[in-house]
This record gives sequence, C-alpha cells and structure tokens, in this order.
Amino acid sequence: MANRGGGEQGESRGDVHMCDASVTHAFSILGKRWNGMIIEVLGRGPLSFAALRRAVGGISDAVLSDRLTELAEAALLSRCVAPGPPVTVSYALTESGERLLPVLTDLGAWARDNLPLDSTS
Repeated sequence: MANRGGGEQGESRGDVHMCDASVTHAFSILGKRWNGMIIEVLGRGPLSFAALRRAVGGISDAVLSDRLTELAEAALLSRCVAPGPPVTVSYALTESGERLLPVLTDLGAWARDNLPLDSTS
C-alpha cells in the first residue's frame, strides 16, 4: 500500500493526488444530505418529482429540486420530459448512476461494520 508521500508500489505523488482529488469530488456530491437516498430510490426505477418526494420523505420541494439538478449535472441521473397533455417529467438513473448503486451498498455495509453511530463511543 502506498504511503501518503507516494513512492511505494510504483505510485507517484501525482497518482496519489489524483486519487485523493477523485474521492474528494465524489464525496462532495455523495456527501450532501439526501443525494444517497435519491440515488437509492431511483435505483428502483424512474419516478416523477412528486413520487420521488414521497419516496424520499421529509425533503422540501426546493431542496429536492436543487439535488436533482446537481445529480443531473454530475451525469448520475437524467430528467425526461414526456409531451402531454399533460406534460410529465420523470427522473431516472443514468448508466453512471446505476454503476454507483453497488458502491453505495458496499459503502453502507462498511460504515455499519466499522463506524460507530455515536461519535462519543
């Protein structure tokens, strides 16, 4: 395993920096409240805004709208507008978003096994 300074097993400082930057970028998106839950819910299939809001529960319309926009900009979900009347909008995971599902499952399992829920324990 490479140390923080790099060098072991052929890793250079640039490789370590790129890994740190990639992980930091991923967590800047996934670490925001609601994003993981939105991805998990959409993993079950496309949903309208209202159905997604009900499935997530406890999220305001404004926050859900912001999170959907952010996840779409990160290419993790797509917004599909079907012509009407009435016009309907649904949200679905992209291929990239679907590839994230097992990663989130594994991360959740790791967190349950390794991180205490109460930081004072």
